[in-house]
Parts: sequence; structure tokens; C-alpha cells
Amino acid sequence: NDIEFIYSGYYNMEEIWRFSSSLGKFVGYTEYGLKQAENWNKDPSELAARKAEKERYCKHNIDIW
Repeated sequence: NDIEFIYSGYYNMEEIWRFSSSLGKFVGYTEYGLKQAENWNKDPSELAARKAEKERYCKHNIDIW
């Protein structure tokens, strides 16, 4: 429960959107990012894929490190 998977998108060194496994959804930080986050949050397959990344990447590697 102490692990958080974060997947972010940047443009010109500015974060425009982020997926956080703690929130379980995308959050937008710019006008474009807000629109993208809204679209991705409506797509159950996109959310399921990102939520699975915590299991696939984070929890797999925690034992290695």
C-alpha cells in the first residue's frame, strides 16, 4: 500500500497530465491535459491498464531492489 505508480505526460518541460495509482484516475494540469484526462477517465480499458501497471512494474521490482 506504500507504493504509488505515477505516469505523467510533459510538453516543453511542463507536466500536462498525470495518472496516479493512489487516485486511480488521470488528472490534467493544462487545458489540453484536462481534456485528455477527461477522455481517458471515461475509458475503462485505459484505467484498467494503468492500474495494472502498479502490479506489473512496481510490485514486481520492489523485491528486486
